[in-house]
Amino acid sequence: MIHPTTTRIGLLALLLWLTTAAAWAQNLTVTGRVLDTAGQSQPGVTVLEQGTTNGTSTDGDGRFSLSNVPASATLVFSAVGSVTQTVPLNGRTSLEIRLAANQTELNEVVVTGSRATEGRSNILTTSPVDVISAREIKAYAQTDVTQILTYIAPSFQSTRQTVTDGTDFVDPATLRGLGPDQVLVLVNGKRRHTSALVNINGTPGRGSVGTDMNVIPPAAIKRIEVLREGAAAQYGSDAIAGVINIQLIDDTTGVSVSSTAGQTAKSDGQLFQADANLGFGLGRRGFLNVSGQFSNRSFVDRSGADTAPLIYLGTSGGAYPGGLTDAQKLDLKARDNALVAQNGFNRRDIRVGSADTRTYGSFVNAAYTLAPSIGLEAYFASGLTRRMGRSGALYRLPTAVTQTDASIYPNGFLPFINSTVNDASAIVGLRGQVLGFAADLSNTYGRNALDYDITNTLNASLPVGTSPTSFYAGQLAFQQNTTNLGFSRKFTEVGPLATLNVAFGGEFRVDNFQINAGESGSYVLGPRFVNGTPAAAGSQGFAGYRPSDALNQSRNNVSGYIDLESDLTDKLLVDVAGRAERYSDFGSNVSGKVAARYSILNGLALRGAISNGFRAPSLQQRYFTNSSTQFTSGELREVLTTNNDDPITKAFGIGNLKQEKSNNYSVGLTARILKTITLTVDAYQIDIRDRIVLSSQFSRNNTVVAGILTANQRPGQNPVQGVQFFANAVNTRTQGIDIVANERLTLGPDSRLTLTAAANFNETVVRSFNSSAFIDNNASLQNTLFDRAQRARLENGQPRSKINLSADYGYKIFGVNLRTVRFGEVQTKDADPTRSFIDQTFSAKWVTDLTLSAQLIKNIGLSVGVNNLFNVYPDRLYQDPNNNEQSLFYSTLDATNRGRFLYNSNQFGFNGAFYFGRLNFTL
Repeated sequence: MIHPTTTRIGLLALLLWLTTAAAWAQNLTVTGRVLDTAGQSQPGVTVLEQGTTNGTSTDGDGRFSLSNVPASATLVFSAVGSVTQTVPLNGRTSLEIRLAANQTELNEVVVTGSRATEGRSNILTTSPVDVISAREIKAYAQTDVTQILTYIAPSFQSTRQTVTDGTDFVDPATLRGLGPDQVLVLVNGKRRHTSALVNINGTPGRGSVGTDMNVIPPAAIKRIEVLREGAAAQYGSDAIAGVINIQLIDDTTGVSVSSTAGQTAKSDGQLFQADANLGFGLGRRGFLNVSGQFSNRSFVDRSGADTAPLIYLGTSGGAYPGGLTDAQKLDLKARDNALVAQNGFNRRDIRVGSADTRTYGSFVNAAYTLAPSIGLEAYFASGLTRRMGRSGALYRLPTAVTQTDASIYPNGFLPFINSTVNDASAIVGLRGQVLGFAADLSNTYGRNALDYDITNTLNASLPVGTSPTSFYAGQLAFQQNTTNLGFSRKFTEVGPLATLNVAFGGEFRVDNFQINAGESGSYVLGPRFVNGTPAAAGSQGFAGYRPSDALNQSRNNVSGYIDLESDLTDKLLVDVAGRAERYSDFGSNVSGKVAARYSILNGLALRGAISNGFRAPSLQQRYFTNSSTQFTSGELREVLTTNNDDPITKAFGIGNLKQEKSNNYSVGLTARILKTITLTVDAYQIDIRDRIVLSSQFSRNNTVVAGILTANQRPGQNPVQGVQFFANAVNTRTQGIDIVANERLTLGPDSRLTLTAAANFNETVVRSFNSSAFIDNNASLQNTLFDRAQRARLENGQPRSKINLSADYGYKIFGVNLRTVRFGEVQTKDADPTRSFIDQTFSAKWVTDLTLSAQLIKNIGLSVGVNNLFNVYPDRLYQDPNNNEQSLFYSTLDATNRGRFLYNSNQFGFNGAFYFGRLNFTL
């Protein structure tokens, strides 16, 4: 018999269980308040039901209310500058949350540079890694990834170029003073394909093929990790200078939209940009994040007036014909001035500055758990960007009779190069647990294509009056497909080792490069002669790719790697990595790396690394060929670029390209001071052998060169004035030091201040040259393979120092961001030693940015500011006193191209001050 008291207790327990179950089964409305650790309210904090799109944000008093929440749910509280907090409800309907501030933006957990199963704080890694947060990316008005990095990361440098054909639209970007192709770019840890473009003009990174990071919308980026260390043993080719890993947004925080508008102090360079990011939950098993961008930027023009004395009656370059007396020159000048006035000729006849560009971009990042019991997850990331640009070439004066047609352009003409960049990428993969290892299988595909359309032009070799004025000039295209399989596992107490992380895997990659010919009129040599000389073939400004240039070349690569990382003791962390690769076109390579970190005291550690690396020659460098008009040593030249299979290249004794090889050494110190300050100091040395460069121009004026060019004259093409090609021509050493310090201060209950000081100092020197027996045995060709202009560009063409100082102050709903960057001096030299008097050193400059912001209401924020607050320009180019349209002794002995180029763009550009406003909306 059951006792009555026992029955009552049982019934009471059952009733309590049913009541609790009912409460957990129904959805709740949760209210609460979010404070900081000092008890002050935190407006604008995102409150999200984990794994869903059900969320809200706190009001001006830090309060929130969230409905339709299961009692068993977990809420996520996040805000820029604060440590994200996850809170299980456990049936509660009222919460008070205290969010702690991040100690420093540069003290975040990073994954780049290590294959360990768990990330480490960047001051606990064996190699230096900078972390650039979404907040820093959005703080100022720079809207392209390369420009953002230039002003935040001192070791990174990129400047927009002008009048450089395709390089006007694809910014060369470098790390630690090395080349654009010596830094590897990853997206979500997966190799990113490079651009199709080869930089063949006189810009930083001449002869290199970089990665176009500007096709990635900043709205899609969660953070950027910059590994400042040689990492070829971990990631493969291209990682000699380091690795940039762009991590995409991977959450479900609702909707974020921003719009930016601005213009320069000279009322050009107008910018309008709109960004959006939308996050969705996938049934509590994953996420889908979608980002988009539209950007429209108008051109900037900082050109000077054309100083050619004669526009209509002079030589092809506008100078006085030879043999005239002063009186005859004055008479000719008077008659030419009358024609200039009569025809309304404008001596501001070219555009020198950033080009017109319009960009449409999108990115998707998603993951979904297929089997929760075994942790099997599928993931996907894809991007699609279209960027259209328009830039000017060099003006063709009416006196350039072999390049123009007076019946079409009686006053001459300015050709325009219109480019269209189409970039597509997709990452798809599976990750989960296999026999205790974290396994990751992925396939990454990417394609970058650059189409050229030339307008306001003509083919001067066609019969008078018959040439079209626009041409399709062809396409460059590069695509890459990479399949990866990797495994990693952390073991504990392995013999004497406290921990051992083991990672290994393999990769198979296929590269493809194509040149597609333009329409025939863009390259054909027609029948027209002018004064017994063949008129110039092809579209002026940019001649089209010929059928003989067209190609479709592929190669494959197989590689395997192993990476071991262990805390040998509680003070000593050691990482050992090795990688073997085999390329189908040039052979094999093995690279290795040893890195360590030793804790001297609590908060103070030494770290260092020794590695060897390599960079495979790109397919673009291996096979690219074309003819282009270039401005060299004061004159326009038709220059032929040949690949390593061309008889011309072989005639100079140049063999097939092989990989660059490097030795990297680094030693550094990391410190945490008073819990709020972090400091890292890292010194490095990078020795590179057989560095691939684009040679200097071998001129037809040299009889040996003329003989080679004549013997290999291309049918249906004008004779060229010079030839250049790729070669493993130089051995270099780069030494430098990186310094980064950061502090976050709480000044009061409503005030916070973050201070950052960072600097890079570097020096690259050419240690020796690799020539050929043919060149060495011809005295007239020596010192031409890599002349003084190319050497100066490699050694001094980028700032040898850069210092970044910034302060971020917040008071309640208001914020102030102040940043100043010192760009070190750069130097240029003329290729001709007899013109060394125009060599020039451009002094260091400080560029200051200021942004003021306010959170107007819960969902709307406003920012206004100025980039280059003090309207700083680089030093002007030297201009010869006789480079003057009024001078009877007219001279072009300078680098201004008839006075039209006033500035060098290799430090920070020459746009001047830029004023902007930005509106942010979140939901």
